[in-house]
Amino acid sequence: MLKQFGAGMFAVAFSTLFSPQLAMAQETVKIGVVIPLSGSNAQFGANIRNGLELALKDVNGAGGIGSLEGAKVELVYADTPEPAKAGAAVQRLVSGEKVVGIIGSFVSNITLAASEVTERLGVPMVTHSFADQITERGYRNIFQMSPKASVLGAATFEQAIQLGEISDEKISRIAILWEDTSYGTAQSKGIREAAEKAGVEVVVDEGYPPGITDVTPLINKLRNSGAQLVFPVSYINDAVLIIRSMGQQQIDTPVVGGAGGYIIPDFGTALGAMAEGVLSVAPANYDAAKQIADRYRATYGTWPSHEALMYAAGLEDMVKAIDVARSTDPAKIRDALSTLRFCEGFARALPTGCLAYDETGATTTGTPIMVQWQGGELVTVFPQKAGAQLLWRGKQITE
Repeated sequence: MLKQFGAGMFAVAFSTLFSPQLAMAQETVKIGVVIPLSGSNAQFGANIRNGLELALKDVNGAGGIGSLEGAKVELVYADTPEPAKAGAAVQRLVSGEKVVGIIGSFVSNITLAASEVTERLGVPMVTHSFADQITERGYRNIFQMSPKASVLGAATFEQAIQLGEISDEKISRIAILWEDTSYGTAQSKGIREAAEKAGVEVVVDEGYPPGITDVTPLINKLRNSGAQLVFPVSYINDAVLIIRSMGQQQIDTPVVGGAGGYIIPDFGTALGAMAEGVLSVAPANYDAAKQIADRYRATYGTWPSHEALMYAAGLEDMVKAIDVARSTDPAKIRDALSTLRFCEGFARALPTGCLAYDETGATTTGTPIMVQWQGGELVTVFPQKAGAQLLWRGKQITE
């Protein structure tokens, strides 16, 4: 009896291994999403979810994962508002929900914590977080879509200086205000080092803790510094406080934000006219893909922020890797991601129109751009796009 059972089991195993239909047929493939849906960064999480849901609709509407007999993709969300919760969230998604990959998080400190667990479990993770350390730890399972924070920081300075030159203003003194998280620390370092290389004096260089509620001392230092540009690196709450306090003190120093809170719709909603003319570095902007932006706006009533675009592209990238791997084995998906160059769907909204990674998981396609608030919208001003004119100290500048 026991021998017969064993032989039967062997026959089933053998037929499963060598029958593509049996081996690949699968109703759903689960992908985990680790993002802040509560807390101070909840709006970033909401924007990300909007982008992911549009991309998910496209994936499943096009027939799912072709190499897995049309398996549909299911997203499993884990609200992760702080780093302390990241490890447990990833463990639950992988062990309990059986996800084959992870998307997230927006906040670099959360991504650093989450990716420690994805690395230990051997599960690929695609992130839009900026911190340099994310892909500098020798991990094999983390993939960073955006340029590193130090690269973004250097580009922020260099592009702002070029915009100053276009506007006939030579910049010799700048101020840097930065949140002292991994994101703010790395990005401000990039600005600082680029300024030093260019021989530009940093007259204010101030870090501040996350969740700051009073930026008056920082703005007082800025007002008395003689800085010609200020580079704040902050999330949404800090960004609104800084710009509002500058407006209240009638400081008209041009602002060049460090992405984060400066390039989401809530920034303009909170500040109104005070947002006009604020510049920021960005890893992507919606004016690069009108059809995608129009569809997002029709669905959600506003334009897609950078994190919505990036994570939608990241999801499609991971789905393509699953399709190429012809497997739900995380190791095989990881290998497919490492060699894949993805240039479809939402990736077309990115500056180069593609996603790809080097041997460390860092992007080889990500490139910083400069955007500016004009009339309640974000427009790309560097590289200059057709019809977009730079505002500098309230005046329109044509290159």
